[in-house]
Amino acid sequence: MKNIRVLVVGCGNMGASHAKAYQNVAGFEICGLVSPGNSKEALNEALGGGQKLYSDYYTALSDSKPDAVCISTYPDTHEAYAIAALEADCHVFLEKPIADSLAGAIRVAEAVKKSGKKLVVGYILRHHPSWIKFIEIAKTMGKPLVMRMNLNQQSHGYMWDVHRNLMKSLSPIVDCGVHYIDVMCQMTRSKPLRVSAIGARMTEDIPAGNYNYGQLQIHFEDGSVGWYEAGWGPMISQNAYFVKDVFGPKGSVSIVAKNAGGEGKSDDVESHTKTESLRVHHADIDSKNEFTKEDEWVNLTDEPDHQGLCDREQAYFLQAINDNIDLTDHVEDAVNSLRIAFACDESVRTGEMVKL
Repeated sequence: MKNIRVLVVGCGNMGASHAKAYQNVAGFEICGLVSPGNSKEALNEALGGGQKLYSDYYTALSDSKPDAVCISTYPDTHEAYAIAALEADCHVFLEKPIADSLAGAIRVAEAVKKSGKKLVVGYILRHHPSWIKFIEIAKTMGKPLVMRMNLNQQSHGYMWDVHRNLMKSLSPIVDCGVHYIDVMCQMTRSKPLRVSAIGARMTEDIPAGNYNYGQLQIHFEDGSVGWYEAGWGPMISQNAYFVKDVFGPKGSVSIVAKNAGGEGKSDDVESHTKTESLRVHHADIDSKNEFTKEDEWVNLTDEPDHQGLCDREQAYFLQAINDNIDLTDHVEDAVNSLRIAFACDESVRTGEMVKL
């Protein structure tokens, strides 16, 4: 098969990682790098030079005539860029969330159906062996499940610039929350019924009306409940960073990342996907209410770093294109997780529980 020619749009953290993946995964070749600033020059140098550089996306799309487009820009461009690529007969890899509104996400999904092309959404944890195992074990703990997760980031330096730019269009519990809402939905595979959420604006250094801390609760039809919190900013507590914990009637499973969850790691992209080990607890007790089984530690040897995960995402993207994988459920899951996240955002802003 001939190589898939990919236009890389957005050359920051994720865009750079995906571009490197296109060099690492046989079957791709990059046909252009796009960014309005100088990040494309830095990425071009990191890739060894020789890439065609563009400052305008639509010019690049017309000029380079790619087979696929990788979009890792800020969320307020995702809808327009993805639809333009699909209408140009391109497959699309799109970082989450797929749009900055639910209506926009639905329009992207409709454009996918109309085009017949592939859309893979950047839910990186779906490609992580330890997270796959985490979800698998959680499903054995009975129902209802209690799912507790967070990703608070004590952002500073460059990452505070990134987070402030993200908050021009979305709150942390939407932009970051869709990832963990997706995980919860995979664990329960039950219909979400209602959500409630609260938020706090702790800085004037973000757009009026937005908030940089939030927490949400989801109630599922099977009785399961999920809690997630996310905060961005220099004022966030380092201790608030790392919780990935699920329990049900039969016991619990927790990610225990002693190093990745440690001091100074909360705004380190590399540490966000680390698991290191899973602790499995069994609820079985004897006549004296003492536990009858020791906790188990699952230490998976396949622990890819962030770049390794991006390589796996792009390998899946290539497989989806070449093997014509049906991604209908994948796209529907992406829309559904965003629907739940925006309902949570509505709850923050109205102070009311939102029924789905």
